[in-house]
Amino acid sequence: MAALKILIVDDLHPIFKTKAQALGYEVDDRPDISREETMAVIGEYTGIAVRTKFRIDQALMDAGHSLRFVARAGAGLDNIDQAYAQSKNIMLINAPEGNRDAVGEHATGLLLALMNKFQSAGAKIRQGIWDREGSRGWELKGKTVGIIGYGFMGQSFAKKLAGFEVNVIAYDKYKTGFTNEYAKEVSMEEIVKHSDVLSLHIPLTSETRQLVDEEYLFHFKKPIFFINTARGEIVNTRAVLSAIKAQRILGAGLDVLEVEKFPALGAQDWYKELIATDQVILTPHVAGWTYDSYRKISEVLAEKLAAL
Repeated sequence: MAALKILIVDDLHPIFKTKAQALGYEVDDRPDISREETMAVIGEYTGIAVRTKFRIDQALMDAGHSLRFVARAGAGLDNIDQAYAQSKNIMLINAPEGNRDAVGEHATGLLLALMNKFQSAGAKIRQGIWDREGSRGWELKGKTVGIIGYGFMGQSFAKKLAGFEVNVIAYDKYKTGFTNEYAKEVSMEEIVKHSDVLSLHIPLTSETRQLVDEEYLFHFKKPIFFINTARGEIVNTRAVLSAIKAQRILGAGLDVLEVEKFPALGAQDWYKELIATDQVILTPHVAGWTYDSYRKISEVLAEKLAAL
Protein backbone atom coordinates (compact mmCIF):
# COMPACT_ATOMS: atom_id res chain seq x y z
CA MET A 1 0.00 0.00 0.00
CA ALA A 2 1.32 3.46 -0.90
CA ALA A 3 2.38 5.69 1.97
CA LEU A 4 -0.08 8.28 3.23
CA LYS A 5 1.68 11.62 2.82
CA ILE A 6 0.75 15.18 3.76
CA LEU A 7 2.37 18.33 2.42
CA ILE A 8 2.16 21.37 4.72
CA VAL A 9 2.59 24.48 2.56
CA ASP A 10 1.89 27.11 5.21
CA ASP A 11 2.79 28.05 8.78
CA LEU A 12 0.91 25.56 10.98
CA HIS A 13 1.52 24.84 14.63
CA PRO A 14 3.83 21.79 15.00
CA ILE A 15 1.09 19.91 16.87
CA PHE A 16 -0.60 19.14 13.54
CA LYS A 17 2.48 17.42 12.18
CA THR A 18 3.03 15.52 15.43
CA LYS A 19 -0.52 14.23 15.57
CA ALA A 20 -0.65 13.42 11.85
CA GLN A 21 2.53 11.36 12.20
CA ALA A 22 0.98 9.53 15.14
CA LEU A 23 -1.89 8.63 12.80
CA GLY A 24 0.59 7.04 10.39
CA TYR A 25 1.09 9.86 7.91
CA GLU A 26 4.42 10.92 6.48
CA VAL A 27 4.47 14.70 6.81
CA ASP A 28 6.60 17.15 4.85
CA ASP A 29 6.49 20.51 6.59
CA ARG A 30 7.50 23.08 3.97
CA PRO A 31 6.02 26.47 4.96
CA ASP A 32 8.29 28.31 2.51
CA ILE A 33 7.36 26.24 -0.54
CA SER A 34 6.07 28.21 -3.55
CA ARG A 35 3.01 27.37 -5.61
CA GLU A 36 5.24 26.38 -8.52
CA GLU A 37 7.24 24.02 -6.32
CA THR A 38 4.00 22.62 -4.91
CA MET A 39 2.65 21.92 -8.38
CA ALA A 40 5.79 19.94 -9.17
CA VAL A 41 5.52 17.59 -6.18
CA ILE A 42 1.83 17.49 -5.18
CA GLY A 43 1.28 14.27 -7.12
CA GLU A 44 3.17 12.43 -4.39
CA TYR A 45 0.76 13.43 -1.61
CA THR A 46 -2.47 12.16 -0.11
CA GLY A 47 -3.27 15.50 1.50
CA ILE A 48 -2.28 19.14 1.54
CA ALA A 49 -2.53 21.54 4.50
CA VAL A 50 -2.81 25.25 3.76
CA ARG A 51 -3.70 28.49 5.49
CA THR A 52 -3.85 31.41 3.03
CA LYS A 53 -0.71 31.14 0.92
CA PHE A 54 -2.39 30.32 -2.38
CA ARG A 55 -5.63 29.06 -3.87
CA ILE A 56 -6.24 25.33 -4.08
CA ASP A 57 -7.72 25.39 -7.56
CA GLN A 58 -8.51 23.00 -10.38
CA ALA A 59 -4.95 23.01 -11.73
CA LEU A 60 -3.46 22.10 -8.38
CA MET A 61 -6.01 19.37 -7.72
CA ASP A 62 -5.44 17.92 -11.17
CA ALA A 63 -1.71 17.84 -10.49
CA GLY A 64 -2.44 16.18 -7.14
CA HIS A 65 -3.76 12.98 -8.68
CA SER A 66 -3.46 11.15 -5.32
CA LEU A 67 -5.10 13.86 -3.21
CA ARG A 68 -7.77 12.62 -0.85
CA PHE A 69 -8.15 15.72 1.31
CA VAL A 70 -7.35 19.41 1.74
CA ALA A 71 -6.89 20.63 5.31
CA ARG A 72 -7.57 24.35 5.64
CA ALA A 73 -6.02 25.81 8.79
CA GLY A 74 -8.74 28.34 9.47
CA ALA A 75 -12.46 28.81 9.16
CA GLY A 76 -13.33 29.74 5.58
CA LEU A 77 -12.98 27.56 2.51
CA ASP A 78 -13.15 30.36 -0.06
CA ASN A 79 -9.53 29.84 -1.16
CA ILE A 80 -10.45 26.31 -2.29
CA ASP A 81 -12.45 25.40 -5.40
CA GLN A 82 -15.03 23.50 -3.39
CA ALA A 83 -17.17 22.35 -6.31
CA TYR A 84 -14.19 20.90 -8.15
CA ALA A 85 -12.92 19.21 -5.00
CA GLN A 86 -16.31 17.56 -4.58
CA SER A 87 -16.28 16.40 -8.20
CA LYS A 88 -12.94 14.67 -7.56
CA ASN A 89 -14.05 13.22 -4.19
CA ILE A 90 -11.43 15.29 -2.37
CA MET A 91 -12.57 15.87 1.21
CA LEU A 92 -12.25 19.32 2.75
CA ILE A 93 -11.63 19.87 6.44
CA ASN A 94 -11.37 23.21 8.21
CA ALA A 95 -11.19 24.42 11.79
CA PRO A 96 -13.67 27.19 12.67
CA GLU A 97 -13.83 25.74 16.18
CA GLY A 98 -10.16 26.64 16.58
CA ASN A 99 -10.45 30.39 16.11
CA ARG A 100 -14.04 31.19 17.04
CA ASP A 101 -13.03 32.61 20.43
CA ALA A 102 -10.36 34.76 18.81
CA VAL A 103 -12.88 36.18 16.34
CA GLY A 104 -15.55 36.72 19.00
CA GLU A 105 -13.12 38.60 21.22
CA HIS A 106 -11.70 40.66 18.35
CA ALA A 107 -15.16 41.72 17.19
CA THR A 108 -16.03 42.72 20.75
CA GLY A 109 -12.80 44.67 21.05
CA LEU A 110 -13.43 46.53 17.79
CA LEU A 111 -16.95 47.41 18.91
CA LEU A 112 -15.86 48.72 22.31
CA ALA A 113 -13.01 50.70 20.76
CA LEU A 114 -15.36 52.29 18.24
CA MET A 115 -18.10 53.15 20.71
CA ASN A 116 -15.61 54.67 23.15
CA LYS A 117 -13.49 56.42 20.49
CA PHE A 118 -10.28 54.88 21.80
CA GLN A 119 -8.35 55.41 18.58
CA SER A 120 -9.17 59.08 18.02
CA ALA A 121 -8.93 59.95 21.72
CA GLY A 122 -5.45 58.47 21.99
CA ALA A 123 -4.33 60.15 18.78
CA LYS A 124 -5.44 63.56 20.07
CA ILE A 125 -3.54 63.16 23.31
CA ARG A 126 -0.40 62.31 21.35
CA GLN A 127 -0.98 65.55 19.43
CA GLY A 128 -1.22 67.54 22.68
CA ILE A 129 -5.02 67.85 22.54
CA TRP A 130 -7.10 67.12 25.67
CA ASP A 131 -10.58 66.73 24.16
CA ARG A 132 -13.03 65.21 26.63
CA GLU A 133 -16.19 66.28 24.81
CA GLY A 134 -14.99 65.13 21.39
CA SER A 135 -13.92 61.81 22.90
CA ARG A 136 -17.24 61.07 24.59
CA GLY A 137 -18.61 57.65 23.63
CA TRP A 138 -21.65 55.41 23.89
CA GLU A 139 -22.51 52.54 26.24
CA LEU A 140 -23.35 49.09 24.95
CA LYS A 141 -25.96 48.41 27.60
CA GLY A 142 -29.47 48.50 26.19
CA LYS A 143 -28.35 48.50 22.56
CA THR A 144 -29.50 45.96 19.97
CA VAL A 145 -26.71 44.04 18.27
CA GLY A 146 -27.59 42.45 14.95
CA ILE A 147 -25.54 39.46 13.84
CA ILE A 148 -25.59 38.17 10.25
CA GLY A 149 -24.60 34.51 10.26
CA TYR A 150 -24.99 32.36 13.37
CA GLY A 151 -22.33 29.71 12.89
CA PHE A 152 -19.27 29.24 15.08
CA MET A 153 -18.16 32.89 14.77
CA GLY A 154 -21.56 34.51 15.18
CA GLN A 155 -22.33 32.35 18.20
CA SER A 156 -18.96 33.18 19.75
CA PHE A 157 -19.55 36.92 19.35
CA ALA A 158 -23.04 36.63 20.85
CA LYS A 159 -21.66 34.72 23.82
CA LYS A 160 -18.94 37.32 24.42
CA LEU A 161 -21.63 40.02 24.54
CA ALA A 162 -23.65 38.21 27.22
CA GLY A 163 -22.32 40.32 30.09
CA PHE A 164 -23.05 43.67 28.47
CA GLU A 165 -26.85 43.60 28.93
CA VAL A 166 -27.53 44.02 25.22
CA ASN A 167 -30.29 42.66 23.04
CA VAL A 168 -28.70 40.29 20.53
CA ILE A 169 -30.64 39.35 17.40
CA ALA A 170 -29.34 37.12 14.63
CA TYR A 171 -30.22 36.24 11.05
CA ASP A 172 -28.93 33.19 9.21
CA LYS A 173 -30.27 32.35 5.76
CA TYR A 174 -29.31 28.68 6.11
CA LYS A 175 -30.35 27.95 9.71
CA THR A 176 -33.60 28.03 11.64
CA GLY A 177 -34.60 27.35 15.21
CA PHE A 178 -31.33 28.56 16.67
CA THR A 179 -32.63 31.00 19.29
CA ASN A 180 -30.69 30.40 22.50
CA GLU A 181 -29.71 32.19 25.69
CA TYR A 182 -27.32 34.44 23.75
CA ALA A 183 -29.33 35.52 20.70
CA LYS A 184 -32.83 35.57 19.24
CA GLU A 185 -33.42 34.37 15.68
CA VAL A 186 -35.02 37.10 13.56
CA SER A 187 -35.63 38.01 9.92
CA MET A 188 -33.36 40.29 7.93
CA GLU A 189 -36.13 42.88 8.08
CA GLU A 190 -35.90 42.89 11.87
CA ILE A 191 -32.10 43.21 11.72
CA VAL A 192 -32.50 46.28 9.51
CA LYS A 193 -35.23 47.77 11.69
CA HIS A 194 -33.79 47.30 15.17
CA SER A 195 -29.99 47.10 15.02
CA ASP A 196 -27.73 49.65 16.68
CA VAL A 197 -24.76 47.43 15.81
CA LEU A 198 -24.30 45.20 12.76
CA SER A 199 -21.66 42.45 12.76
CA LEU A 200 -20.95 40.08 9.86
CA HIS A 201 -20.10 36.41 10.45
CA ILE A 202 -20.79 34.82 7.08
CA PRO A 203 -18.58 33.07 4.50
CA LEU A 204 -17.69 34.56 1.14
CA THR A 205 -19.88 33.00 -1.55
CA SER A 206 -21.40 34.12 -4.83
CA GLU A 207 -24.45 35.18 -2.80
CA THR A 208 -22.59 37.19 -0.17
CA ARG A 209 -20.01 38.92 -2.40
CA GLN A 210 -20.70 42.68 -2.24
CA LEU A 211 -23.78 42.00 -0.11
CA VAL A 212 -23.21 45.17 1.92
CA ASP A 213 -23.53 47.96 -0.63
CA GLU A 214 -25.13 51.40 -0.60
CA GLU A 215 -28.64 50.05 -1.10
CA TYR A 216 -28.24 47.52 1.71
CA LEU A 217 -27.00 50.13 4.18
CA PHE A 218 -29.64 52.66 3.13
CA HIS A 219 -32.44 50.52 4.56
CA PHE A 220 -31.22 50.53 8.18
CA LYS A 221 -33.61 52.53 10.33
CA LYS A 222 -31.02 53.76 12.83
CA PRO A 223 -27.39 54.86 12.60
CA ILE A 224 -25.24 51.80 13.29
CA PHE A 225 -21.80 50.72 14.34
CA PHE A 226 -20.54 48.26 11.75
CA ILE A 227 -18.13 45.35 12.32
CA ASN A 228 -16.66 43.04 9.70
CA THR A 229 -14.41 40.18 10.80
CA ALA A 230 -15.65 37.81 8.07
CA ARG A 231 -14.42 38.45 4.52
CA GLY A 232 -13.62 41.81 2.94
CA GLU A 233 -15.22 41.06 -0.41
CA ILE A 234 -18.62 40.86 1.29
CA VAL A 235 -18.53 44.63 1.79
CA ASN A 236 -18.29 47.50 -0.67
CA THR A 237 -15.80 49.82 1.04
CA ARG A 238 -16.93 52.87 -0.89
CA ALA A 239 -20.49 52.25 0.34
CA VAL A 240 -19.26 52.14 3.96
CA LEU A 241 -17.43 55.45 3.51
CA SER A 242 -20.53 57.02 1.96
CA ALA A 243 -22.65 55.78 4.88
CA ILE A 244 -20.17 57.30 7.33
CA LYS A 245 -20.41 60.64 5.54
CA ALA A 246 -24.20 60.42 5.64
CA GLN A 247 -24.04 59.49 9.36
CA ARG A 248 -25.79 56.18 8.71
CA ILE A 249 -22.67 54.47 10.06
CA LEU A 250 -21.30 55.97 13.29
CA GLY A 251 -18.14 53.90 13.17
CA ALA A 252 -16.74 50.87 11.36
CA GLY A 253 -14.35 48.20 12.63
CA LEU A 254 -12.85 46.40 9.65
CA ASP A 255 -10.51 43.46 10.11
CA VAL A 256 -10.91 42.52 6.45
CA LEU A 257 -11.01 44.55 3.24
CA GLU A 258 -11.99 44.00 -0.39
CA VAL A 259 -8.32 44.22 -1.29
CA GLU A 260 -5.70 43.20 1.24
CA LYS A 261 -1.92 43.56 1.49
CA PHE A 262 0.33 46.16 -0.06
CA PRO A 263 0.98 47.49 -2.63
CA ALA A 264 -2.47 46.51 -3.99
CA LEU A 265 -4.36 48.01 -1.04
CA GLY A 266 -2.61 51.35 -1.31
CA ALA A 267 -3.56 51.58 -4.99
CA GLN A 268 -7.33 51.47 -4.32
CA ASP A 269 -9.19 54.70 -5.05
CA TRP A 270 -10.85 54.57 -1.63
CA TYR A 271 -7.72 53.85 0.42
CA LYS A 272 -6.73 57.44 1.27
CA GLU A 273 -10.26 58.30 2.38
CA LEU A 274 -10.45 55.10 4.43
CA ILE A 275 -7.31 55.83 6.43
CA ALA A 276 -8.15 59.53 6.82
CA THR A 277 -11.35 58.98 8.82
CA ASP A 278 -11.07 58.47 12.56
CA GLN A 279 -14.45 56.70 12.49
CA VAL A 280 -12.83 53.56 11.07
CA ILE A 281 -10.60 51.15 12.96
CA LEU A 282 -8.54 48.81 10.78
CA THR A 283 -6.75 45.59 11.62
CA PRO A 284 -4.87 43.39 9.11
CA HIS A 285 -7.08 40.27 8.91
CA VAL A 286 -5.98 39.01 12.33
CA ALA A 287 -9.31 38.51 14.13
CA GLY A 288 -8.93 34.74 14.04
CA TRP A 289 -5.14 34.71 14.27
CA THR A 290 -3.94 34.78 17.88
CA TYR A 291 -1.11 32.95 19.63
CA ASP A 292 -3.82 30.74 21.15
CA SER A 293 -5.77 30.04 17.96
CA TYR A 294 -2.52 29.17 16.16
CA ARG A 295 -2.34 26.01 18.25
CA LYS A 296 -6.08 25.36 18.58
CA ILE A 297 -6.63 25.42 14.81
CA SER A 298 -3.97 22.74 14.31
CA GLU A 299 -5.40 20.62 17.12
CA VAL A 300 -8.87 20.76 15.56
CA LEU A 301 -7.48 19.89 12.13
CA ALA A 302 -5.66 16.89 13.58
CA GLU A 303 -8.85 15.69 15.28
CA LYS A 304 -10.75 15.92 12.01
CA LEU A 305 -7.93 14.20 10.18
CA ALA A 306 -8.22 11.30 12.60
CA ALA A 307 -11.94 11.05 11.82
CA LEU A 308 -11.51 10.81 8.04
